[in-house]
Parts: sequence; C-alpha cells; structure tokens
Amino acid sequence: MSPRARTYLSKALDLIEKHSLLRHEVDWSDVRSRAFSQARGAQKTADTYGAIDLTLYSLGDRHSLLWEPNEAKEHFGATVAHIDGLEGRSLKGSAGYISLPGVQGSQETYDQYVRQGRSAVAKAGAAEACGWVVDLRSNTGGNMWPMLAVAGPILGDGEVGAFIDADGNKSVWSIEHGSPYLDGKPDGWSDSRPFAGSAPPVAVLTGKRTASSGEAVVVAFRGRPETRFFGEQTSGVPTGNVMYRLSDGAMLVLTEVKDADRTGRAYDAPIPPDVEIVKDPRPVARNQDEVLQAAQSWLLKQAACRRP
Repeated sequence: MSPRARTYLSKALDLIEKHSLLRHEVDWSDVRSRAFSQARGAQKTADTYGAIDLTLYSLGDRHSLLWEPNEAKEHFGATVAHIDGLEGRSLKGSAGYISLPGVQGSQETYDQYVRQGRSAVAKAGAAEACGWVVDLRSNTGGNMWPMLAVAGPILGDGEVGAFIDADGNKSVWSIEHGSPYLDGKPDGWSDSRPFAGSAPPVAVLTGKRTASSGEAVVVAFRGRPETRFFGEQTSGVPTGNVMYRLSDGAMLVLTEVKDADRTGRAYDAPIPPDVEIVKDPRPVARNQDEVLQAAQSWLLKQAACRRP
C-alpha cells in the first residue's frame, strides 16, 4: 500500500472503532487485519473504499455506510424549492392529515422543508383539527430535525425521545413551543405554537419504507397518549448516524446511537404497528388506502372527534 492509502484507511478505521454503536462487540484486531488484507496494494484513497465498506458491513448495524465523493455531493447539493410528498389536508370528521417524507440536503433545503411543512399543517386545520393522521410511509430518512420541527405541535411539548450510545449515555429530544430541542438546545427553527387544549388523538401510519430518521419520528410518537400506529412494520434501522467527511471528500456515515422513546425503551429493529394492515394486491384495491381508512375510522371513534 502507498503511505497515503494506508494513512487514509487507518484514520477511517480509527473513527469507526472510536464511535461505532457496536464498538464494544467487535474484535478490532481481526477487523483491522481483514481491512488491510482487503486493501492490499492500494495506491489511491479510492482503492480503500472496498475495505471500508467491508468493515462497515461487518459491524452488523445495517445502517452505517460510505458515500464516495460524488455521492456525498449529491446528498448535499442544490437547494430543493419544493419537497415532493410533504402535504397536508383536512379529512372527514374534522381530522387533519400530514404526510412527512424524508429529507436530506443543504440547510436551505431543511428550512424549505420546515416552511412547507408548517404551511401544510396550517392547511390541514392546525388547532381546529380534532385529531391527526401523520403519514410516515414514504419517509426513508435523512435529517430528523426538520421533520420534528413540523410535527412538534402535534407531538406536544415535553420530552419525546432520546439517543443512547454504546456506553448508555443519553441525549434527550424534546419539544418546546412546538419546536425540537436536543439536550435543551434549540435546533435552529423559530417556535411553532403548540395546539391549545389537551393533546389530540394521533394515528401514525408506517410501512416497510419508513426508515432511519423516519423511524425516529415514529419513536417520538411512541408512548404518547391517545396515539395508535397503523400499517406495516418499519424498515428496521431506528438508529442515529453521524457523518464524517474524509480527506478526499468521501463521507463516512456511522451509526453511533439507538433511538429511545419517552418511556426509555430503545429500538434497533423493525417497529411493528398496533394495527397491521398489508396492502391488498388485487387490482380492485389498487386505488384504495386501507391503512388510511382504518386510521380515520379509529380517529372518528375517539372522544375528541366524535360528533355530538
């Protein structure tokens, strides 16, 4: 190996060993030996990518990955003017509906997500809604904080979850004045007034595509009173990643924490719904949304949404 390639691989392995969620469960001598064997003869930094990929795969957290320089640029590229799938509307019986897709990109993209999302909540009825459907079925992840900045008023103020690392250290997520905070520090968006009165009932929709930060939003709703989950189990990576930019512009995306709900329960596997509903594959059901129908039916039976 060239000195440059050896130094590059060594630094990447050092980061993984120091910060991985599963760092106490790994034989690091064996991991390093395998990585350097895989990268034998590497001359350029790019020649070590396969060894880094192998190392991340061997951890078994199913979430860590390496973005090569071009991939990293794509993920943090131009600002998106409109977030597809981020929408709100009123449902039958005065309930509100909000769909929260995943989001990854620049700070400008996150700001746009929050503006568009809060506008969608207002369009769906905001404080006038008797209850809410929060649809996370298309949320494949990204940055959880813009999502919580939109969902904050529906979640209600208070502690809603936490990150827990390999040593049991906890960092608390909370909602204050409708906006997200981490360990008491705001995450950059202005307050969004919480809804008046008692917490409205909420139906959360999940599916196999609900992943990563999308699952973090699911976890934030777990343990919330008057909340029920519909659909299919989530993807199975309710864990938090931290990004490290390497010297050639590649990005090491490393899983460092588990998500935990407000009751203290930690998650690192698929999260099942309360009511499992698998899509009917028959052509006659193509345009039917059985999950949303079940959620609406449940909401209309709750005291806040019952018509006199």
